[in-house]
Amino acid sequence: MTTKQAIASMDEYIKHQPEEVRGVLEELRALIRRAAPNAREKISYQIPTFYLNGNLVHFAVFKGHVGFYPTPGAIQKFAEELKRYKTSKGAVQFPLNEPLPGKLITEMVKFRVGENEAKQPRSKRA
Repeated sequence: MTTKQAIASMDEYIKHQPEEVRGVLEELRALIRRAAPNAREKISYQIPTFYLNGNLVHFAVFKGHVGFYPTPGAIQKFAEELKRYKTSKGAVQFPLNEPLPGKLITEMVKFRVGENEAKQPRSKRA
């Protein structure tokens, strides 16, 4: 973040980032939207978050990378595909100087949708 003010929306978060990374953030946002069309956008922990029956995924920009936070379950599930990236228990770093791995991100988001939908009580499932 280039500002200390509270961010109220994903649009505002992206607008406050350096111009050279806004396109990457919009691309990531679009990938997530396509993979989880029923998720809603919000700001949680002062970073962009997609919400669907709970937090789905988060992302944030840092110097040199985009942090993508799909939860520990997704990191474990896709460990083999994530080997080339720096990861931690619930996060992966996608370098800003490389194209985003769109297919992998899409698969991870769809996995998270499945996890979150499984948490929904049967009476609310459509």
